[in-house]
Amino acid sequence: MKPSMFKILIPALTLPLPAFAADLELNIEVPRINAAEYHRPYVAAWIEKADNSVASNLLVWYDVDMKNGEGTKWLKDMRQWWRRSGRTLSMPVDGVSGATRPVGQHAVAFKGGSKQLAGLAPGSYTLVVEAAREVGGREMLSIPFEWPAKAQKLSAQGKTELGKVGLVVKP
Repeated sequence: MKPSMFKILIPALTLPLPAFAADLELNIEVPRINAAEYHRPYVAAWIEKADNSVASNLLVWYDVDMKNGEGTKWLKDMRQWWRRSGRTLSMPVDGVSGATRPVGQHAVAFKGGSKQLAGLAPGSYTLVVEAAREVGGREMLSIPFEWPAKAQKLSAQGKTELGKVGLVVKP
């Protein structure tokens, strides 16, 4: 490499990252439900654009251990997610899908460069979290947010299938 190339490359390596390289933290509470027949909920979380189209699927928790992929049979019970995005996906999706979670708080972090956030253009978005449970109910929560953002700490409170859902955006 010629010495003149170093003069070009070194300043380029010190440029600041774009403003939209923010991180996102999602906290989902799966509440304790007193029921004779309890099943862990299927949960999907995604980011919607202002026109309600899906910008990114963040996570899908379902029964991945069922024989012959039968756990996918009930994904359509998460109706909004299924209509907006789920029916077009081939499960499992690497980095998105995973096993259902037990009662409690569950934190998931996404770095600005992750595949879930990399394609987000500046604008207004909505985090949507939907849960559905066999022999149970269905619930959906929405949290509007701006991207790229100054620091934001937002939340929504569920009533049945979801507890508190928190969203932290870190610039």
